[in-house]
Amino acid sequence: MSEALFSKIALVVLLTALIGYMGFIVWDLAKKSQAGRFGTIALFIVLGAGVVGFVIKTILVEVIGIG
Repeated sequence: MSEALFSKIALVVLLTALIGYMGFIVWDLAKKSQAGRFGTIALFIVLGAGVVGFVIKTILVEVIGIG
């Protein structure tokens, strides 16, 4: 296995784990702050927008091929 292949696989796996962990942190924050249903949804939408933007950017770079 080459270093480039290992890096690509590790990036996908570890980035997925990081995004999952960030979701857990948002859920824990909502639970500890007693945000309620609307507050929890708002937290996930607002804080998840950054993750969605990152994923969309990554997909666009791969599709367009500018990276």
